[in-house]
Amino acid sequence: MGSARRDGGLGEADAVEARTLSGRLRSMVWQPASPDGRPPLLRPQAVYPMLAFVVVSFGANWPLMSVGVRSISPLWMLGFRLIGASITLFVFTAVSGRLSRPQRADYPIVVSVAIFKLALVFLLVFVALETVPPGRSAILVWTASLWSVPIAGLLIGERITSGRAVGLTLGIAGILLVFEPTRLDWSDGDVILGHALLIVAAVLNASVNVHVRRHTWTSTPLGLLPWQVLVASVPVALIAVVIEGIPVVEWDPGLVFIVLYQGVIASGLAMWAQLTVLRSHPAISTNLALMAIPVVGLGSSALFVGESLTFAVVGGLVLVLAGVGINVAADARARANRAGTPPPRPLP
Repeated sequence: MGSARRDGGLGEADAVEARTLSGRLRSMVWQPASPDGRPPLLRPQAVYPMLAFVVVSFGANWPLMSVGVRSISPLWMLGFRLIGASITLFVFTAVSGRLSRPQRADYPIVVSVAIFKLALVFLLVFVALETVPPGRSAILVWTASLWSVPIAGLLIGERITSGRAVGLTLGIAGILLVFEPTRLDWSDGDVILGHALLIVAAVLNASVNVHVRRHTWTSTPLGLLPWQVLVASVPVALIAVVIEGIPVVEWDPGLVFIVLYQGVIASGLAMWAQLTVLRSHPAISTNLALMAIPVVGLGSSALFVGESLTFAVVGGLVLVLAGVGINVAADARARANRAGTPPPRPLP
């Protein structure tokens, strides 16, 4: 009884754990668990380091993907990425005690995210990276936040406000600049196809994002993520075996690092960290910070694979980021107006 009082009502096991080094470190990162059993939120001082990890991990991955598809086919690169991510996420959630089967009501969102957002979108991206520079690819795929505006208006009746219209217009202008139509080799069908695939990937990604927004969740996004990656990895691996057979790859340390990075970092830990930050930090602040991903992608591509930073590409990046930022702000205002009060700080 005295022990419980000294430790603020904690149980004996919790009190002992809290006095250990790991317990003290955990208390610096996580807030106390909520009474209803939901996973704890990040402490404010831990949000920004984890957000920086997400931005750098996703941004730096673009040149790595571009280098990887020179040695491994896009289909098998995707297969390796999804299989590695599936193993990472299942191990992580099992060790943390959060592994559980999805509820039947969440099956549609599991299939939607798995097949379209994880499998098809990334396959289109890997194919496009064979002909389109990685920094430019990052910018075009990031326009998914722009395409969400007309898709949400068409499918779920969200109103396209003046702010959203301005953001969409700026974003489309940025896309045209990134394309650099006057310098593009219109006689090269593969280059044209690569750019088109990236736009299709962005539209597909935006469509799934609208479904995610519309879906009534019974499980947490983090709880469903391992199952979504598994559902994506199985058909991709089977199709890769049927179409291309077992891959013959000349492995070297650099290629091993790229493949491990795809599965463990980019599609495993970084995706978990992104969901964790989204739960713990205001949506508008998080989305504005995530706008740095294509900036890191373009900069790392210039640094590591020598991608040229033309005025049009940099100008297009600025316009796309401005358009996304305006849309994020307009979306936050719309939610606040519907609720009658400003949105709460932590996401549910």
